[in-house]
Amino acid sequence: MNDWIIETKALSKRYKGRYAVSNLNLKIAKGDIYGFLGPNGAGKTTTIRMLLGLIKPSSGSVHIFGQPLSKERISILSRIGSLVEYPSYYGHLSAIDNLEAIRKIIGAPAARIAEVLDIVGLAKEARRPVKGFSLGMKQRLGIASALLGNPELLLLDEPTNGLDPSGILEIRELIKEMPKQHGITVLISSHLLSEVELTAGTVGIIRQGELVFQDTIHNLHQQAQGSMSLVVSNPEAALAMMRQNGVTAMQKGAALLLEQTDDHAVARIVKNLVERDHAIYRVEEKRKSLEELFLQIVGEGVQP
Repeated sequence: MNDWIIETKALSKRYKGRYAVSNLNLKIAKGDIYGFLGPNGAGKTTTIRMLLGLIKPSSGSVHIFGQPLSKERISILSRIGSLVEYPSYYGHLSAIDNLEAIRKIIGAPAARIAEVLDIVGLAKEARRPVKGFSLGMKQRLGIASALLGNPELLLLDEPTNGLDPSGILEIRELIKEMPKQHGITVLISSHLLSEVELTAGTVGIIRQGELVFQDTIHNLHQQAQGSMSLVVSNPEAALAMMRQNGVTAMQKGAALLLEQTDDHAVARIVKNLVERDHAIYRVEEKRKSLEELFLQIVGEGVQP
């Protein structure tokens, strides 16, 4: 049996006749960093709000820690930390005082404040008024507040949005530590493929409310395999010979584009061409970038 921390089945949310989220089947494993990727307006925040019980689904189910959210909401939420959109604080108060206000509400031990400030790297800034914090520091403080209850699951909605490169790096490294150092499973939403690629082990891609890809980052890379380009002396004759041998290829100028990228298959093709007196000027792989693949998936949809 799979140890899913989050599992949704046909989860949907409808507003005035339009589906913001439709038939979503998320599966997030314990100890994973799950990148929830999609363009702005694709349904990421709506999904996270349903996972937190902030809005009620129109249909479908949510199970977290193996329990139905509809029946065990209070006990489930006590084990979750979240940061949805931009955190807000009392600007004139220090980081410690802001966290103290939250701590009293959730009933966390007082010693936990120092612990979470150390985790997010704000221990030295603990007594500074928050109004003097950079946006990156405020986001780290938001993550600190999400960690106060010592959660098993962390839901972060666009945590690097609006940050400069140094702020993005700080948040990225902080998130990557969560499963390894603190045993926390993380769901992070983003519209930036580069961030998800550098942070997550598994990715789910949502487009217009529908999940169009869900697999490991490794398998997403495999989907990005492209074609092999051969520049030859007589492309027309070489193409005819290859087709006679059952090789799928197309001509683009002096180059022949092959669907096969397997080393052994390409080696056999090159050997056959050379034996037929074709000069091979160049052999190179034309690989799609992950950005190109992401745009293809979001634009057209690819079966997981």
